Amino acid sequence: MEQIQVEGEKYRSFLNGEEEKNTLWRHGAPPIYDAVNKLFEQGRTREWPKGSLEEIVQKAIKSWEMEVSHKLRVQDLKTINPEKFKLIVNGREGLSAEEVLRLGTYNALLKSSLPEQFKYYKAEEESFESSHEAFRSAFPRGFAWEVISVHSGPPLISYKFRHWGYFEGPFRGHAATGEMVELHGMGILKVDESLRTEDVEIYYDPAELLGVLMQGPPISEDHNNGETTASAHHACPFSN
Repeated sequence: MEQIQVEGEKYRSFLNGEEEKNTLWRHGAPPIYDAVNKLFEQGRTREWPKGSLEEIVQKAIKSWEMEVSHKLRVQDLKTINPEKFKLIVNGREGLSAEEVLRLGTYNALLKSSLPEQFKYYKAEEESFESSHEAFRSAFPRGFAWEVISVHSGPPLISYKFRHWGYFEGPFRGHAATGEMVELHGMGILKVDESLRTEDVEIYYDPAELLGVLMQGPPISEDHNNGETTASAHHACPFSN
């Protein structure tokens, strides 16, 4: 697999350079990953040799996530084959590139078939903007991601991953605890002859993420002094 060099960003492709001059960015300019890159470097469990299959797969998936989170048009996504692309999460029906751009990665990954009473996070009621704002608030330093193993090479790449961050900001009425939130999963990446992604399958347990966030004490408004306080009593259906 050929590795693409991009000036100024060690872990992602297609952020800068002449090829991006006509790209429409969601927030008007390419994102800056300094904070989450620092978190990644401090907390990763493996440092893959440059040019290894693991390092290339890790960079490819980070680049894909960057594109679908920060680019507005399918035509600007260089990591995928737009005619064939599908994102499949925990065996659910696949989402097209257009659907992922509209929903956002958090909503795509957290959509659930659980009964309503067990849905703390209701992806179908969230927008792209509201979902990303919620998790940016909870993880001010970002939510880092690493490949921990690769079990087969292209065209069908199977891998295991780890996601982590520190719950240092409020999340949907729950106060921060400062605790590290960590989840593990596995993925299957199907690529074409140009190494563009056709299918991404991801399998993981959302309770590893939401369970910790929901354990933060509820934030209540003190109407006497206008201050927001955290209650000491809370319940979490994922914490059993």
